[in-house]
Amino acid sequence: MTVPDEQVLKQLLTTVEALRTDQQHLSAQVEQMIHNSTEESKTSAPSSPTTILSPASVTAKSVSKPVSTSSTSASLYPQRVILTSYPHQHGIHPINLNWGNKDPKERGPVVASRHADSIKKRNAIGAYGGSYCVYRALAVAIGDLPNEHRPNFDMTEPAFKIGPHPSWTDPTKIVSLDPYGHVAPQVYKEEYDNGLDVRPTIAVTKAHMTMVEMENLVKEGKLKIDGKIVVNDRGDLAVSKAAVEPVWYLPGVAERFGIEEGLLRRALFEDTGGMYPELITRPDLKVFLPPIGGISVYVFGDPAYISDPEKKLTLRVHDECNGSDVFGSDICTCRPYLIYGIEECVKQAQEGGVGVIVYFRKEGRALGEVTKYLVYNARKRQAGGDTADHYFLRTECIAGVKDMRFQALMPDVLHWLGIQKIDRMMSMSNMKHDAIVGAGIPIIERVPIPDEMIPEDSRVEIDAKIASGYFTTGEVMDEKQLHEVKGRDWEDIEH
Repeated sequence: MTVPDEQVLKQLLTTVEALRTDQQHLSAQVEQMIHNSTEESKTSAPSSPTTILSPASVTAKSVSKPVSTSSTSASLYPQRVILTSYPHQHGIHPINLNWGNKDPKERGPVVASRHADSIKKRNAIGAYGGSYCVYRALAVAIGDLPNEHRPNFDMTEPAFKIGPHPSWTDPTKIVSLDPYGHVAPQVYKEEYDNGLDVRPTIAVTKAHMTMVEMENLVKEGKLKIDGKIVVNDRGDLAVSKAAVEPVWYLPGVAERFGIEEGLLRRALFEDTGGMYPELITRPDLKVFLPPIGGISVYVFGDPAYISDPEKKLTLRVHDECNGSDVFGSDICTCRPYLIYGIEECVKQAQEGGVGVIVYFRKEGRALGEVTKYLVYNARKRQAGGDTADHYFLRTECIAGVKDMRFQALMPDVLHWLGIQKIDRMMSMSNMKHDAIVGAGIPIIERVPIPDEMIPEDSRVEIDAKIASGYFTTGEVMDEKQLHEVKGRDWEDIEH
């Protein structure tokens, strides 16, 4: 063990001991608060007494089950607050989880539930639902959702087949999602029926989508109605799609970023306000369900073609931009490039291949929309106006970093889909290109956004990105030329 490793271990042990002491202290405080509130409720409503369990009487069964019908914390949760757990703690027996095992039954299900029959068998840190787990907690708190609710997964199986693919059994290829997440209710039905709370983290379905740009392309004769992919003169598109929630295999994530697993766990705990103490206290649990946005996958054409190297595949990997994608803001190229990507995916499918759009919830380069709008303000107000030479500077001044999308994990969903090559990549991003190629998926052709689709105010963005390394078939500007590229001023917006 190296000196840095020993130091990290000592820090972890110190933190664990501090957490244990804090847990005991907080539990005592909470017990007193509950006792006081119970005494008050007895005084105000003697006809509805509340059952109080002593700490010694709290069993595995009573951990999650309500102990009264009143809408107090005592009615939903055990009297003792369980802040965290520890390896080899009495009653703790996590289900085996062998990441990368080719047999899903031998690999084991991902179990993150705190239900009574699952809490001591959990093999994952976090909660199901991604960023929406917080809303679930709120629904439980206000009484809209029973905290012991178990979903009925009948008739929810995938609408089309995905996998299994060889990449699913390579623990280095997929580390940020559960490759069996879409078939968990079927594969682990026996375990679920026996009380283990196993949830899907991926859903697969089919739909039609309507976009005015597609209708216009049909009217202009740029898209042909085939009745199968472009289904009518309104430009409605038949799509197959999937929703993916993040499931991180922590050793693999750490390796992907070239850092120690202990450091990753410490950062995820410390720099999120102490989120999930088990990141520190349960080094035996290697899987984490982070409360972050997920991924949407849209497939145009036959999904079976995705993994067929004989079929041509067009791909756009798109990171969320609510302002442009949904509301049409013209300060960036996000929606135009997305529309162009969809158009080319449809054409590829009509030519006998397949098109794929992968949409990540990474708003504002994963800096968030609030930060993005602050950057917009600073760009428009800076001396000399909104110029391309200062495009990244304003972001770094506010966020401290120009980009937090960190594309290292992005190729995982491509491996899940079974993609072996990309014939046309609808992206200029050097980071996305390098991550995909580095993951062993070759890219035959890179396709930039056509100049005529670039909004005038977004020249600042696109020219700055090209100068920083984005792919282009055109000119790369120098610093002087970038200074001459200027976006609209506030006065132009307020006309």
